[in-house]
Amino acid sequence: MEAQELFKKVRKIEIKTRGLSNQIFSGEYHSVFKGRGMAFSEVREYQFGDDIRSIDWNVTARFNHPFVKVFEEERELTVMLLIDVSGSNNFGTNLQLKQELITEIAAVLSFSAIQNNDKVGVIFFSDVIEKFIPPKKGSSHILRIIRELIDFKAKNTGTNIAEALRYLTNVIKKKSTAFLISDFMDSNLEKALQIANYKHDLIAVRVTDDRETEIPNVGMVRMRDAETGALQWVDTSNAKTRNALQRYSREKTAALDVALARAGVDMVRVYTGRDYVKPLMNLFKKRESRK
Repeated sequence: MEAQELFKKVRKIEIKTRGLSNQIFSGEYHSVFKGRGMAFSEVREYQFGDDIRSIDWNVTARFNHPFVKVFEEERELTVMLLIDVSGSNNFGTNLQLKQELITEIAAVLSFSAIQNNDKVGVIFFSDVIEKFIPPKKGSSHILRIIRELIDFKAKNTGTNIAEALRYLTNVIKKKSTAFLISDFMDSNLEKALQIANYKHDLIAVRVTDDRETEIPNVGMVRMRDAETGALQWVDTSNAKTRNALQRYSREKTAALDVALARAGVDMVRVYTGRDYVKPLMNLFKKRESRK
């Protein structure tokens, strides 16, 4: 992409998403995510009513009477964006591609984070880790992230979410709030979700398109799998074919919902060409109600 065209696209995304963040998300984001991390501060002698799980056994053994660890809220968070750049996201039948929607959501979350004085980092992944941008603060850093979101060209087309989650837990040592933004065209995720959510505060944002769940009757259509490149003719006038697609989509969604629930991961579903503000606001409010 030429530099001038890229600049115009970055500017367009910045204006739209910064405005949404300023007007809508900043307060909700602040109330939900500020100060959720806890950092070790000091040890003191055990007092009646202290949680025994906070006992520091090494210090206790040294002085022969109980001491507890004291923690304080961290006023700064690290926000990680795990961005799916696999081939299946270059699809969209309702005004925009899934990748374009992912870019907008990632930009909104990034601007909300820097208004909260948080660091933001990004992991681009397909079936491999495509690129890692370490967490930093500042508007110039966010604009770099937006440029990468718009112009990034993945080397591979497949999807391996478990690998992205493993990379997150290995490279980010401090507890972070991690948004996994993907269409979730993958399986066998439950164990990786559990491990990542144990160390971090993991939130799933599922991006989808209406035509992935329901195909209209438009006769014979040649379809290509964006991740494998396989071509196949599909008779969409056949009701059994359309029903089979719907059934497959429902089963895949149900399996994902179960995996996320078992891992304790919140999930929000957004669709191309539709408003994503309300679903994200509902997610924030749901998390706020549990605090």
